[in-house]
Amino acid sequence: MAAVAPSHLSSWVLAGRPRTLPIAVAPVLVGSALAAADGRFAPLPAAAALVGALLLQVGANLANDVFDFEKGADTEKRLGPPRAAQLGLLTPGALRSGTALAFAAAACVGVYLVSAGGWPIAVLGAAAIATGLAYTGGPWPLGYHGLGDAAVFLFFGLAASCGTYWVQALELPARVAFAGVALGALATSILAVNNLRDAATDASAGKHTLAVRFGESFARRQYTGLLALAYLVPAGLWATGAATAGVWLAWLTLPWALKLAGRVRRESGAPLNEVLAATARLELAFSALFALGILC
Repeated sequence: MAAVAPSHLSSWVLAGRPRTLPIAVAPVLVGSALAAADGRFAPLPAAAALVGALLLQVGANLANDVFDFEKGADTEKRLGPPRAAQLGLLTPGALRSGTALAFAAAACVGVYLVSAGGWPIAVLGAAAIATGLAYTGGPWPLGYHGLGDAAVFLFFGLAASCGTYWVQALELPARVAFAGVALGALATSILAVNNLRDAATDASAGKHTLAVRFGESFARRQYTGLLALAYLVPAGLWATGAATAGVWLAWLTLPWALKLAGRVRRESGAPLNEVLAATARLELAFSALFALGILC
C-alpha cells in the first residue's frame, strides 16, 4: 500500500515540534506563580508572556529545521524525529517565511509586554529573537560551537521566568532567578539528550555540541547533573526561607526523573527519542507541581 503524504498543515505542525513546547510553558508557569504568591499577579501580562514564549519557541524550531538541513546536520541518517525540510515536506523558503512570521508575531506580543514592563523587556525580547536565529543560523551558529546549552539555560530558564515575573511586578526578587535555574536545568537536559543521540551525525556535519566535544559519557553525566540541579532548587528555596514547604511538591516527580536518568545511562541512538519527549513532559509536570507548591 502506498504511503499517504502528510497534509500541508501537519507538515507545519511537524516543523513546529509541539513536543518541545513545554520548554516554553514551564518558566512562564513558575514565574506567574511567584508573582501570584507575592500578590502581584496580572492576568494579561502573564497570558502575553505565555503566548510570546510559545511563538519564540516555534520560531526557533522552524529556524533550526531549515538551518540544520542546509548545514547537513539533518540527513537520511538522522536518528531523531523526522524534520520537514529533510523529508521535503516544506521548502527552505517556506520555512524561512514561517520563521519570520513566528518571530514577527512574537514581536507584536512584545510591543504589549514592553508597554507593561518597559525597556528591559524590549532588550530581552530582541536578544531572544536574535538567539533563536543564531542558534543554528548565521555565520557563527551557537549550537555548532557548543554554546547551545548555555543559550537554552539562559533563555528558557532565567530569562523566561524573570521576564514573566517582571512584566507583572516591575521588580525582580532573587528567588525568582533562583527558581529559574531549575527550569533552565530541565530545558537544557532535553538538549543534552538530543545531542547525545545525534553525536555521530553532528560530528560528521561539523556541529560541535558538548556531546561531540567531550564525548557521550560526558553527555550522560551532564543529563544526570542537570536533573539533580533542578531538584536542588526547591530544596534550596525552602531551606533559605524563600518559599514554604509546598515547593517540595515538585519532588513528587523525582522517581520519574531517576528512571529517565537510568535510561540515559544505558541507551543510545533512536531509543533516546522517547527519553527526550519524556523529559519535556517531566519538565512540565515538575513546573506545574513547583508552581502549585509556590502558591501553597
